[in-house]
Amino acid sequence: MVVFGRSKGDRGSYQQWKEDNIPPQVVFEILSLSNRSVKTGEEVLFYQRYGVQEYYIYDPDNIELSGFVRDEDWFEPIAEMNGWVSPLLQIRFELREDTLEIYRPDGRKFLTPVEMDQLREQECQEKELAQSQAQQERQEKEIAQSQAQQERQRADEAISQLEQERQRYQVLLQQIQQQTTDSSPSN
Repeated sequence: MVVFGRSKGDRGSYQQWKEDNIPPQVVFEILSLSNRSVKTGEEVLFYQRYGVQEYYIYDPDNIELSGFVRDEDWFEPIAEMNGWVSPLLQIRFELREDTLEIYRPDGRKFLTPVEMDQLREQECQEKELAQSQAQQERQEKEIAQSQAQQERQRADEAISQLEQERQRYQVLLQQIQQQTTDSSPSN
């Protein structure tokens, strides 16, 4: 049921007299084995008497949806439920071959519990994939950093070797200059 003007909360059942006598505005009844024998006429009269604005009954076994809307003090049956838009909630009902689909005011479909589970599973898989990709990117970054560090070390070693070679070259150059000076004739 939908009750405007009341706070959300976990209630075993809605007790109107404990809720500032605010009636539910919209009631949904889904038939099952345990309530299939509900005297629909009595239910309709009950909700009519207590101020419900819209009352919907869905039989999932037969894919049948019926509904009633308040017209002053009485419920009027809704002649065609397929494509019906709730005046209060602005949700649209679509009867398919094997199911009832309900669409939000923005046109998005309300998901069934199975579809919600599938969506959650898909989101979990996407999250795991994203985490795996992020981990792989971190590892690749670490490898690239390690390779860059190794390249820096090789470059430092090469510079060190070049410096040693330059120093040896300077020593050799000085030795050659010294020999040239020693062997040149004196004036």
